[in-house]
Amino acid sequence: MSRLKEKYVKEIVPELMSKFGYENVMQVPKLSKIVLNISLGEAIQNPKALEGAESDLAAIAGQHPVITRARKSIAAFKLRAGMPIGIMVTLRGRRMYDFFDKLVSVVLARIRDFQGVSRDSFDGEGNYTLGMKEQVVFPEIDYDKVDKLRGLEVTIVTTAANDEEGRGLLEALGMPFRRD
Repeated sequence: MSRLKEKYVKEIVPELMSKFGYENVMQVPKLSKIVLNISLGEAIQNPKALEGAESDLAAIAGQHPVITRARKSIAAFKLRAGMPIGIMVTLRGRRMYDFFDKLVSVVLARIRDFQGVSRDSFDGEGNYTLGMKEQVVFPEIDYDKVDKLRGLEVTIVTTAANDEEGRGLLEALGMPFRRD
C-alpha cells in the first residue's frame, strides 16, 4: 500500500467523517482517477511532435499514453476528423496515489515563485483541474533531451458530491491551495 493511501485510510477518513458529518465510511470522498493530458495543436503540421510528447508523458506517468483524435473537422484550423491532436494517460490505484504524492511533495515545490494552486479550479462535481505550463518541472524529464516545452493538464477526479467536499479531501491529502 502506498504511503498516501495509508494516510488516507488511517487519518483522513476519520477527519472528513467528523468535518462533514458522514454516518458511513462509504460516504467519505476519495480519489477515483487522475487524468494527464497534453493537447498538441502543432501535431497537425508536425507529426513528429507527437513522439516527443508521448515519451515525456510516458516518463511522467509511468505508463503508455493513448493518442486522442479530433472528433470533427474544422477547416479554419486545417483539421480533419480522426487526426491526432493530443495524448492522455489515466492513472488509477497505486500509480494514482504515487503520482499524487509526487505531484504535491516534489513537483509543485519545483515551480518558480509558487504561491499555491487556485481554489477555483473545481468543476462543481468535486473534481479539480490543474494546468502546468511546462513538463520539465517533473523530475523524470531530462531538460537537455526536451525538444519543446509543452503544457500539461492534470485532472484529479474524486467521488465527492460537491466542490466543498472535494476541496476538503484534497486539502487533507496535502494539496497546497493558495491563501486568498
